[in-house]
Amino acid sequence: MLPWNDRAGRLSVLKLVFFLGILAPGLWIIAQAVTGTLGSKPVTEAIHQAGDWTVRLLLLSLAVTPFRYAFDWPKLIAIRRMVGVAALAYAVIHLGLYVVEQGYDLAKVVSEIVLRIYLTIGFAALLGLVLLGATSTDAMIKRLGTARWNRLHQLIYGLTVLALLHFFLQSKIDVTEPTLMAGLFLWLVGFRLMRRFDVKITPVSLIGLAIAAAAATALLETGWYAARTGVMASRVFMANFSIDIGLRPAAWVLITGLGIAGVTLLRRLTGEPDRGRRGRTRQPVASAAE
Repeated sequence: MLPWNDRAGRLSVLKLVFFLGILAPGLWIIAQAVTGTLGSKPVTEAIHQAGDWTVRLLLLSLAVTPFRYAFDWPKLIAIRRMVGVAALAYAVIHLGLYVVEQGYDLAKVVSEIVLRIYLTIGFAALLGLVLLGATSTDAMIKRLGTARWNRLHQLIYGLTVLALLHFFLQSKIDVTEPTLMAGLFLWLVGFRLMRRFDVKITPVSLIGLAIAAAAATALLETGWYAARTGVMASRVFMANFSIDIGLRPAAWVLITGLGIAGVTLLRRLTGEPDRGRRGRTRQPVASAAE
C-alpha cells in the first residue's frame, strides 16, 4: 500500500501532505549537497541535519495524541506510524553519513561508537528504533498482540531520552535546540501523565502544564550550562527573563503550551464537540491504527 493511501486504498490528503512534509528535509539536504551550500564540511553538516530531523520527527510522533485532543482531530492518528518510520529512516541516514565521513572504515566506525559515549548513546537509540520499526507492521502487531505490542513500544520514550542526550552531548557548547526539544518532550510526557492519572484535560490544566514544562526547561538549561561550562547558574537562569539575546527555549516551550491551551479554550467557547476525546482505548503507539 502506498504511504499516502488509507486502508481502503484511497488517496488520503492528510497522509499525502505529511508524507511530502517528511520527505522535504531529506530533499533539502540533497539540494544543498548538489549546489555546494552545505559549508566547508558538507558531510558533517548533512550528518547534523539528518540527526536533527530524527529528533524532531520522534517528538512529532509523540505529539500526535495530544494534538488529536487539543485540535479535535481524531484522523491525525493515521500519520503516526508514517512519522515514526520516517524518524527511523533519518536516523539510519544519520549513521550512514557518519560511515561516509569516516571513509567507509567500518572498523573505525565501530571503535568510535564504542569509545565515544555520545556515539554509544546514539547507536543504542538507533538500535531501539530499528526494533520498533521492525515490529510496526500489521502482521507483527497481530503476532505479538495489542497489549504486548503497546508495552514494547513504550520504549519510544526511553529512546527519545537517549536521542536527546546524544543531541546535547554532540552539540557541545550551544545547546539551544536540544534544550528546546527536551522542553517540548517534557510537555509531551506531562500530557500523557495527566491522561494516565485521569487529570481532566482543560485549558486551566494545560496552562499549568505549560508553566511546569517551561520551568523544567529553564532549570534543565541552567543545570547543563553550569555543569558543562562552569558558567554561573544564576546568569543562565536569569537569561530567561531577558529578550536582549532573543527568546530562550523555556519561553518557546511556554508559548507552545499556552498556544495549545488557547486552542482548547477556543474550541470550548465555540461549543465544538470533542470528537477526538472519545474513550480511553489504548491504540498501538507507533502506530498501526490508521
